[in-house]
Amino acid sequence: MSHTAQHAAARLVDRRPPLSGAELVATLVPPPQFDHASFESYRPDEAHPSQAEARDTLRAFCEPETPIARGGGFFGFGRKKSAAQPQHQVVTKPGVYLDGGFGVGKTHLLAATWHTTQGRKYFGTFIEYTALVGALGYSGALGVLQGARLICIDEFELDDPGDTMLMTRLIGDLTSSGSRIVATSNTPPNALGEGRFAASDFMREIQAMADRFVTIRIDGVDYRQRDLDSDAVTLSDDAYRFTLADVVSSGERMTDDDFGALVAHLATVHPS
Repeated sequence: MSHTAQHAAARLVDRRPPLSGAELVATLVPPPQFDHASFESYRPDEAHPSQAEARDTLRAFCEPETPIARGGGFFGFGRKKSAAQPQHQVVTKPGVYLDGGFGVGKTHLLAATWHTTQGRKYFGTFIEYTALVGALGYSGALGVLQGARLICIDEFELDDPGDTMLMTRLIGDLTSSGSRIVATSNTPPNALGEGRFAASDFMREIQAMADRFVTIRIDGVDYRQRDLDSDAVTLSDDAYRFTLADVVSSGERMTDDDFGALVAHLATVHPS
């Protein structure tokens, strides 16, 4: 072999890295910021009781189910409530749709459901599931997902009829084989304040699958816009300087920036 051939540049187009279906679905887990999401760490807004009700309903949904008489291959949950228990919705269908606006905790509750559920389970965005079908084909994707106890679908999209019908078919095949589904989608910003959420759009688009879902409506304002006075730890300028000095002297890695300067810097690094 010549010296020239030994040092020839490699080409990316010559590379065909193999990736199995098992390796692909192994990535279907909650994002890092929800690694420790739980029903206990969810903080419902007392001004919107539907948030606590949604949490309690999903917590009950995660508990071991008691089979009841089947109709059309659906699952029921025969857990009895005592008078002391919260009055949450009883889910008797294999699918739950979390309906609400931005920042009301839908993804947190979805991740909490995933963490609480035992057995094989998957968590991904709508786009990740359609990408899985694109990579493995429909039969291949169904094959690796089938048999899972829980499938969580975040940010279900309704604007592409083809993808919506693809997911409708996938949901139908998965629920027919015993999987349970929990899905979310954000209310379009231009629909806020109109007295409705996206549930009607979701149910219309999934058509024949609508009877396998129960809707849990979550009202509220964007969590990130709530008044922070009752929750945030605030320090006076002097206390901040003393705290900063303590952290520095401990050897712990830290940063200290003016917020305005940081925002201006980020605009040059990551304008979006």
